[in-house]
Amino acid sequence: MSDYILEMNGITKEFTGIKALDDVNFKVERGEIHCLIGENGAGKSTLMKVLSGVYPYGTYEGDIVFEGEVQRFNEINDSVKAGIAIIYQELALFPDLTVYENIFAGNEIRKGPFVDWNETIVQSAKMLKKVKLNVDPETLIKDLGVGKQQLVEIAKTLSKDVKLLILDEPTAALNENDSENLLELLKELRSQGITCIMISHKLKEVISIADKATILRDGKTIVTLDAHKGEISESVIIKNMVGREIADIYPKRLDHQFGGTVLELNDWSAYDTQLGRHVVKKANIQVKQGEIIGIAGLMGSGRTELALSMFGNPKKYKVEGDMQVNGQKVQFKHTSDAIKAGIAYVTEDRKGNGLFLINDIKNNITAAHLKGISQSGVLNLNEEVKVGSEYRQSMQIKTSSLELAVGKLSGGNQQKVSLGKWLFTGPKILILDEPTRGIDVGAKFEIYTIMNELIKQGMSIIMISSELNEIIGMSDRIYVMAEGAITGELSRENTTQEAIMELATQ
Repeated sequence: MSDYILEMNGITKEFTGIKALDDVNFKVERGEIHCLIGENGAGKSTLMKVLSGVYPYGTYEGDIVFEGEVQRFNEINDSVKAGIAIIYQELALFPDLTVYENIFAGNEIRKGPFVDWNETIVQSAKMLKKVKLNVDPETLIKDLGVGKQQLVEIAKTLSKDVKLLILDEPTAALNENDSENLLELLKELRSQGITCIMISHKLKEVISIADKATILRDGKTIVTLDAHKGEISESVIIKNMVGREIADIYPKRLDHQFGGTVLELNDWSAYDTQLGRHVVKKANIQVKQGEIIGIAGLMGSGRTELALSMFGNPKKYKVEGDMQVNGQKVQFKHTSDAIKAGIAYVTEDRKGNGLFLINDIKNNITAAHLKGISQSGVLNLNEEVKVGSEYRQSMQIKTSSLELAVGKLSGGNQQKVSLGKWLFTGPKILILDEPTRGIDVGAKFEIYTIMNELIKQGMSIIMISSELNEIIGMSDRIYVMAEGAITGELSRENTTQEAIMELATQ
């Protein structure tokens, strides 16, 4: 007989007449890793907010049964006291405090009325050992990489005697090594009897780690798959996620002839004065009209730095070398110069640098090209609505209104707004930095389809991506970087993941 630590029965949650969750049933067995999967907007985060008390008892229908008892969580502290902890994608750490201060923040070890800092440091060291993180507890959080910060967040959670650990896209911002370390830690925690729920868009991770996987679509439970019965595979997950089979994740495009060279770099270097080193070293690149160029490499290889140095150099690197756009030598002093020359850059950090999250959709789409909706220096708000409507339709942005704040959209729809914002500037060369990070497979397919349509129209695309399958599946040619240098060029026909990694580790 199954031993369920959690049962969520008939959960229904509405927002102003819209059902975000519709009679969802979700069960998790004690001591398993259970993945929760679905497209952006499927209801995953809403379900977890119901579970954690963010949406308190009485604001939803249905029952939460935890450890065999019906729960009525009115706030997050109620679920924490019961032994449930959630780690969100945006880590809740204090960067200017030490590791030990963060681990026991809000859960201080006291000796009488005072905090016992010596014991706090001792216990923090034990928690760090438990998550296999070898750092001094007195290290400041801001001095740690994202992967180590993630482990500190887990150590903080374990200090509260957690029984059910929920992780929301835990590897979204991690490199491959840190991701593997985190997944191994989750397996170790499972062996110690801790139950985990993991929300993830990375299907390979799900397949490698899940004991079971529950798929949500449009706020409804579609299916729960059992790995021990051989039910979890990429094709099965995709079919249930999107309601259709995607035989090829990367949409086919007709072979076409490329035009002439539209961008060329010769011995292009960028020196970061703050770091005191070159972040790009004598790069030589050519981009032809109608071509998708992939830039591959490990974290810290210089891919984003290369893109920024081309796009008006907003980081103020010391730049050397020759850059030509459409055969003309250019020197950009500002990003506005790059935009005027027909170059656009869609950042990897859409929430931090790409979008104004509190502004509405139409404001964001027109933000980079206000002249396009102005007359005699005055904004034409009717034109802004018109432009917003056009991009909402052409980019298939799923929203009830153009007045909706972008921060309330799913990750995939936010990415479409970010892309639409730069397409409105009318670029000829589009730089996409991690264009599908943190979005589900259905939204990825839509982004890829848009990319294919853009090159069909004669645009050229430079795509930076950490996903090797994406690089291989979408690129016509691939440049690989390591330690700021281009270490090799590969054609679409002779590229393998092994070939890319060999060049990326030189």
